[in-house]
Order: sequence, then C-alpha cells, then structure tokens
Amino acid sequence: MAIFTPYAPFKIEYAINRYAMEVKRQLHLLDTQLATREYIIGDDYTIADMAIWSWYAAIAREAYAAQQFLSVHEYENLQRWVDHVGSREAVKRGRMVNRVFGRPETQLLERHDAQDFEVNRQDKVLERGGRV
Repeated sequence: MAIFTPYAPFKIEYAINRYAMEVKRQLHLLDTQLATREYIIGDDYTIADMAIWSWYAAIAREAYAAQQFLSVHEYENLQRWVDHVGSREAVKRGRMVNRVFGRPETQLLERHDAQDFEVNRQDKVLERGGRV
C-alpha cells in the first residue's frame, strides 16, 4: 500500500486494489512480452524501450517502496530487461542528469558539456568544496 501513501491523504481500499491490480496487469503483460524477446519490440533496443524503461524500472527497483506489495520479483523477464537496459552506459549517464537524490556520484545537477559527467558530478563538486 506504500505506493499510494505519498499522494493519498487517506486510504481508500477500492482505489488501492484497483490501481494495484492495473499495475500488476501491466507488469504481467510486459513480462509475457519479454519472455520471447530481448527487448520490448524484439531483439533490437528501440525507442519503445527508451520510452517506458524509466517507469517500469522505477516500479521494479525503487519507486514508492512498493516492490513487495506488487510482488515485482515474480516478473523474471521484466527484471532481466530492467537490468539489461539499466546496464547500458547511455542509460546510466542519462539517469544522472538533474538527479538530486542518491549517492553524490550518481548526481549531475546540470549538464552543459559531455565532460560534465567526469568533472561536475556531485562527488566531484564536493571534493572541490561545493555543496550537494
């Protein structure tokens, strides 16, 4: 039920059940799709993966502390895809930009140049005496 806590001032059992089941339906569809494919559309990484990865990776890994409630561990193909796409160097770098939480080495508050990934991550800023 933690998935609704940040937004709902009080618990409504019907809403919790309805939307939790909708999320589980989507997780099941993706898991089934990924059972025979490396990526969402097939064996190639496409805009479809780029468009939805962050949403489903958040549900599967970190968002809302809902992983146990939604039993995301049961969706093995989805977990594989989340790990596979998340291990791409471009995805790792993209997730750093404008990130204001987590370990300092995962945060890049502003990006103006490719070199910013090496010199302006928050861990580097802190080494120079800056603030998080």
